[in-house]
Amino acid sequence: MMAESVRGKPEGQHGTHMDGDAGVHAGTGKGNGGSHAPMSMDGMVRDMRSRFLVALLFSIPILLWSPIGREVIGFSTPAPFGMRDDVWMLILSLPVMGYSAWLFFEGAYQALKAHTLDMMVLVAVAIGAGWLYSLGITLTGGGEVFYEAATVLAAFVLLGHWFEMRARGGANDAIRALLDLAPPRAVVLRDGDEVEIPTADVVVGDLLVVRPGSKIAADGVVQEGQSEVDESMVTGESLPVSKGPGDEVIGATINKSGAMRVRATKVGSETALAQIVKLVQEAQNSKAPGQRLADRAAFWLVFVALIGGSVTFLAWLLAGRDVSEALLFAITVVVITCPDALGLATPTAIMVGAGLGAKRGILFKNAMALERSARIDVVVMDKTGTLTRGEPEVTGVVTDDYNENELLRLVAAIERQSEHPLAEAVVRAAEDRGVPRAEATSFQSIAGHGATGTVEGHQVVVGNRRLLEREGIHVGSLSKARDRLTATGHTAVTVAIDGEPAGLIAIADAARETAAAAVRELHAAQVQVVMLTGDNEATARRIAADLGIDDVIADVLPQDKAAKISELQRAGKKVAMVGDGVNDAPALAQADLGVAIGAGTDVAIEAADVVLMRSDPHDVATALKIGRGTLRKMRQNLGWAVGYNAIALPIAAGLLEPRFGLVLRPEIAALSMSGSSLLVAVNALMLKGLHLPVLNPSASGLPEQGKVSRA
Repeated sequence: MMAESVRGKPEGQHGTHMDGDAGVHAGTGKGNGGSHAPMSMDGMVRDMRSRFLVALLFSIPILLWSPIGREVIGFSTPAPFGMRDDVWMLILSLPVMGYSAWLFFEGAYQALKAHTLDMMVLVAVAIGAGWLYSLGITLTGGGEVFYEAATVLAAFVLLGHWFEMRARGGANDAIRALLDLAPPRAVVLRDGDEVEIPTADVVVGDLLVVRPGSKIAADGVVQEGQSEVDESMVTGESLPVSKGPGDEVIGATINKSGAMRVRATKVGSETALAQIVKLVQEAQNSKAPGQRLADRAAFWLVFVALIGGSVTFLAWLLAGRDVSEALLFAITVVVITCPDALGLATPTAIMVGAGLGAKRGILFKNAMALERSARIDVVVMDKTGTLTRGEPEVTGVVTDDYNENELLRLVAAIERQSEHPLAEAVVRAAEDRGVPRAEATSFQSIAGHGATGTVEGHQVVVGNRRLLEREGIHVGSLSKARDRLTATGHTAVTVAIDGEPAGLIAIADAARETAAAAVRELHAAQVQVVMLTGDNEATARRIAADLGIDDVIADVLPQDKAAKISELQRAGKKVAMVGDGVNDAPALAQADLGVAIGAGTDVAIEAADVVLMRSDPHDVATALKIGRGTLRKMRQNLGWAVGYNAIALPIAAGLLEPRFGLVLRPEIAALSMSGSSLLVAVNALMLKGLHLPVLNPSASGLPEQGKVSRA
């Protein structure tokens, strides 16, 4: 199901550097590329290898019977059947021109039909000019020919394309790995019986039987059973996630322990895995601003190469050289100026960068997001749900004479009767500490104030100041501690036992375990961190101080968040906004880079440029580092491609021949050009070795919970 639905758009569809579709479709050998689906990347690699091997097989004997073979190598065997050498070379060249090199002519035709110039045009001109000139010489009685130059040129260019496609296939490992995650078969309940069917046949509403150790076939909701699910292949989260009835599960994740029954809610292209693959493919296939610049440069470089070849040919003719020498220089100019490396410079880096992010659960929606992430100097983070867990948590207990755990035990007995979020936080804290359970009687909830009850003969009052005043209890010495907690953004729950004040329970929206580490990583990358929240100033300042955040913008209404982002941009900052809610969507859209926490709303994810599948702020720094590494590789590749052409062009034109005797033949130019392309591809693949931040929750830098100073 998953694999087939996603494979509808093969990972190889992005094409090669042979200028997109023209090259790819020409490589299919099926006439015009518009009427047939393009090959998969593996098919394209095999096709290019076959073309190269045919060109190589026939180029070797052609080279032996050429002037190079006769005069340089000393090959003396006469051509068979008493033929002239040039006639024999013509016959040997036909398979190369008709099969191996045909994709260049077809690609050139497609490019010219689209009113553009690309490297296919250059290669077709170089090979075609040499071969047609040689054909004319052969048919008119013989003379110096360039069959070996044409066929060896084709072989070397095809060799470069073959290596490049293999490199691109390596850059696409992330897509291939994601596609392979989908299980081929699923077990479903049909009419009460367990039936094993192809995963592609699973439909929404099917009840999946998921046994321990097996993969979940589709996105769904657990109906029965408890288990731990390994979601690392989709979210990047290394620890298994506990699942029970009502919990959502992701297709292709692995059920580790217990058996479950899961109701399928999304199948095929709608599943989370399919959407991830789609996002990664779109990012790899899209063009960054730098790539569009490279495309324009490649167009003009082709134009210059054609003009330069013509000028070179005429100049050498006017200098008194014969047609064959002038044509040799002209073909070399055209070959060596092929913008192969220029066209390959940014796509390979983008593919590797997007794939690298996908392996870490960081999804760049397009190439522009990758490039923008490299230029960010301010990261604005929403507080609730992004830097914090978005749920209240006990951060400390303040007492006079009572033992902390004993106080929690009595209060938790009361709070278990309540459904208030603060009550749930107290119960969780008691359970986390392993406090023995107690039961409450005579429970009474007072709306907006708190609750009272009897626990093991003790009258317990839990709530705010107004509740204690109503019960005639004075807080006394705890008032200063309560004021201090309130000033630092905590909610102070007051506890009285048997009519006397006993302590305070400090509750706050606690920071995520990795938030402080995320801020440190961003600071190490010279990025300023700003917290943007609608919460009050005191709460925001407390969390910011704990995490080491540079600046706080608090008390902001949802509709004003985008305006705050705009203010930073007007100050000349490149701003990334990180958020998870509907109220963050306008700010995400306004920012130079919108980053959505994966557990956030669909609206936020739709508005963002980058999605963090793990809902981990630590991945923000990782995303920026991937962006910077990708942009660095793009610049290195562009620099090499432009520099190579600037140096090689005058040598190819023969400017050094009169003084130094340095001449490049077309075959050597082709080898040099292919080597340049391979160097660019390998340099992009080295991005896979980028040193990314390693998450260490134990070193998160958060203050230890429960250590609020005593009154």
